[in-house]
Amino acid sequence: MKRFLLSVKGIVQGVGFRPFVYNLARELGIRGYIKNTSAGVVIEAEGANVDELIDAVQRRHPPLAKIDSIDIKELPPGGDDDFVIISSLDEGGFTLVSPDVSICGECLKELFNPVDRRYLYPFINCTNCGPRYSITRRVPYDRPNTTMAQFRLCPQCMGEYNDPGNRRFHAQPNACAVCGPQVSLRIGNPQFIDMAPDMGENPISATIALLKQGALVAVKGLGGFHLCCDATNERAVALLREKKRKSNKPFALMAPDCGNIREFCEMSEEEEALLNDIRRPIVLLKKKGGGLGATGKGLSGVIAPNNKYIGFMLPYTPLHYLLFYHPLASGFSSLTSHFDALVMTSGNIAEEPIVIDNTGAVEKLRGIADAFLFHNRDIFMRVDDSVVKILSPRRLSFVRRSRGYAPEPVLLEEDGPDVLGCGADVKNSFTITKGHYAVISQHVGDMENLETLRFFEETLTNLKQVYRSEPVAIAYDLHPGYLSTQWALGQIRDRGITGYAVQHHYAHIASVLAESGLKEKVIGVALDGTGYGTDGNLWGGEFLVCGIDGFVRAAHFKYIPLPGGESAIKEGWRTAVGAVISALGSKMSGTGDMRAAVMESLKDIGFIERYGQGRLDSILKVAGNRSFSPLSSGAGRLFDAVSALVSVADRNTFEGEAAIALENEIEEGCSGNYAFTVDGGKPLRIDFSETILQIIADMRKGEPRGRIAAKFHNTVIEVIAVIVSRISGENGIRNVALSGGTFQNSYIFERAYGRLVSQGFNVLTNVNVPCNDACVSLGQAFLLRERLKAGLPLTD
Repeated sequence: MKRFLLSVKGIVQGVGFRPFVYNLARELGIRGYIKNTSAGVVIEAEGANVDELIDAVQRRHPPLAKIDSIDIKELPPGGDDDFVIISSLDEGGFTLVSPDVSICGECLKELFNPVDRRYLYPFINCTNCGPRYSITRRVPYDRPNTTMAQFRLCPQCMGEYNDPGNRRFHAQPNACAVCGPQVSLRIGNPQFIDMAPDMGENPISATIALLKQGALVAVKGLGGFHLCCDATNERAVALLREKKRKSNKPFALMAPDCGNIREFCEMSEEEEALLNDIRRPIVLLKKKGGGLGATGKGLSGVIAPNNKYIGFMLPYTPLHYLLFYHPLASGFSSLTSHFDALVMTSGNIAEEPIVIDNTGAVEKLRGIADAFLFHNRDIFMRVDDSVVKILSPRRLSFVRRSRGYAPEPVLLEEDGPDVLGCGADVKNSFTITKGHYAVISQHVGDMENLETLRFFEETLTNLKQVYRSEPVAIAYDLHPGYLSTQWALGQIRDRGITGYAVQHHYAHIASVLAESGLKEKVIGVALDGTGYGTDGNLWGGEFLVCGIDGFVRAAHFKYIPLPGGESAIKEGWRTAVGAVISALGSKMSGTGDMRAAVMESLKDIGFIERYGQGRLDSILKVAGNRSFSPLSSGAGRLFDAVSALVSVADRNTFEGEAAIALENEIEEGCSGNYAFTVDGGKPLRIDFSETILQIIADMRKGEPRGRIAAKFHNTVIEVIAVIVSRISGENGIRNVALSGGTFQNSYIFERAYGRLVSQGFNVLTNVNVPCNDACVSLGQAFLLRERLKAGLPLTD
C-alpha cells in the first residue's frame, strides 16, 4: 500500500474540490483524509489506486477549481479505515479565493420547479455556483468565515451539507427559505405605494409591478446595489440619467436571454459564449444596424447616446432571474419574460463606490430610487460588474475587471517579497504580491473623494488578511497630485516603509511584462490620455525602450498646450485650439500674425460661431502661459482635439467620451491617412502638425467627417508602425508591448497589432487586466518586486 501527502494550491476552496476528492477516493477504495487549510488543500491518500486518484485530481478536477501547484510526498502507510473530510485548519499560510460565479443550470431548474423545496427561493446555490469572494471574510473558506455564518442550517440543509452524494455537500452558502437569507421591499416614493399591494407577502412580485409602472428601484445584488428600471421605458431611463448619471456615459443592461439581446445588438459566437460564461460579465455589443441612436423594439435612445455599442449582461443570481420570470406576478407564466431588458447600473452617486448595505443604500440612493429591494445577506467585498469586449481575432479585452474575475491572480514566475502597487487615480485598482502571485483588486474607481479612498483601504485590509500579505515596500505613481500617491507617501512616512515612484507609462508596459513573463527588453508603446512625465510635463504618446532595470524615452508625440489645464481635458475644444496653435506655429516663420492665422483656421471650421470671438481670444492669451496651459504629449488629448475639430464631440462628460465618439464615426473601408513628421534627436518627436492642418483643409472641402475620422486613425496606426520599426532598427529589439487606454479603441488596436505582427514583431498586450489605468498597479508592483529581488536601486 502506498500513501502520499498532497499539498494543493490554487483556487481549491469553495469550488467543490473536497467533495470531488472525497467521492473519487471512496470510488477508488482510497483511505485517508482531505482538509482545507489557510494555505490550500491537504490530502493524505493511501491505497492500491492512489496513483489514479492523483492523476484524476490533476486532470479531472471540478470546473471552478484552478490548480496552480501540487506538492507530492510519499509517506509510510497509516492504516486508516476510511476516507474522511476533516475540520479546516488555519496554519498561517494563504490560499486563493474563488471569484463569485453565476447560478448554475441545475439550480436554475430547481428555482422554477414548483415541487422543489427551493422553488422561487432567491438565494439558491450549490457547490458549483453562487457567491464566493463577496461573502468571504477570511480563509479557510468555511461557513463561519463567511457572511453566511449568521444563518444556521436547518435539518434538511444540514443533511445536504453532510451527504457526500449531494450536490450541496460542503457548499458553504447552502440555504433555503426556512433557514437562509430573505428579501424585503421598501417603497420610498409615496406615489408608488398603491402599485405594490402585496409587497410584504411577495416583495419580488411587487418589485416587478413597480418596474412596469416606471419606478426606479435599487436592487441589492451579489456585490452591491444596482439601480434598475425598465430599459424600454423612455421616461424612466431619462429620469435615471437625470438623477444619477449627469453625463452621457452608457448604462449597462440586463436581458433575460441572448434571444432578447439579438433584438437590439449584433452578436458573434464568441460574444454569445462570453455572455453565457459563468462569470457573466457585461459584454460590449454593436447596436443592430451599427447606428449611433436607439435600436429597435422600443429600447430607450438615452441608454447609450451617440454610441454604436451597448453593454449587455445576462442574469447571474437567482434574484435576477426572478425579476424576469417570477410566475406569481399578475398570473404571469414563467415561460415568457416580464421585460425585454432592464437597466442595471451601479448603485452609487457621482463617482463614489457602489453601495453594499441596506442602511447605506437608503442614505445614499433615496434621492434617486423610488423603492429598495433589500436582502439580509451581508456583502463583505463590494464588487462592481466586469465589462469586456471581443477584439479581432477572438481576443478578450477587459474594460473593467471586477465581479467574476477578481481576485484571480496573475501567476509570476518565481517567489518574491510582499509588495503593494497603489495604482493610478483613474480606474484605480491596487496589486499586492504574495509568493509567486500578483493579486489585483477589483475595480476601485476614480480616486477623487474620501469614500473611494475608504473603499481602497477597506479592500486592501481585507485582501492583505486573506492572502497573509504584509508589504515590505510600496510602489506609487510619479504624479504628486494623485490621491493614491499622497496616500502612499503617508504610509511611507508613518510606517517607515520603503517607497518607489514609478513613471505612469513605464508601469503600463511593466504590466504587460508581468503577464508575459518576458525578461528581455521591449519596445513599449504606451498611449493614453495623461500621465506625469519625468520632465514635469503630461505624457501620453510614448515609445519606451524598457526592462526591469529602467526605461529610456525613445520617442513621443510632440507636446501641445492644454489651455486651461484640467478644463481642457474636460472640454476638448480647448485642446483643439491648442493643437491648431501648435500646428500653425511649426509652419509660420518670422513674426507672422499668429492670432489672425489661428482665427482664420478656426472660423473656417465653425469655431468662432460655436464658441464666440471673446472666448477664443481668452484661450489664445493663456495658451502660451505654462502656468495655465501645461504641455501634453497625450494620445488621448490628440483624439479629443480631432474630435472637436470635426464637430463630433467637443467635451468629455465621462473619460474618453470624445475619443469613443470619434471611433464610432469611422467610415469603413477608408484606407488613406494624413501626413506627419518625425523630428530627429533623442527622444524622437512625432509632429502631427501636418495632420491637423490637413484635417482643417478637408473640413473646408466638406469631406465627410467619417472619412476624416478614418484617415486620422490610420495616421496613428502608421505612426506606431513607423516609429516601432525605427526604434527596433536602432536597438535590435523585436519584442513590442502595447498598453494604455487608447488601445481600447478596437480600430487602433486590431490594425496596429496586425501591422506589427506582419512586420515580424513579437507583440505582447494586456490579457488578464485592462490596458487602461487599471493595469498600472500590476506594473508598479511587478517592477518593485523584481528590483528588490535583483538588488536594483528604486530610482529610474
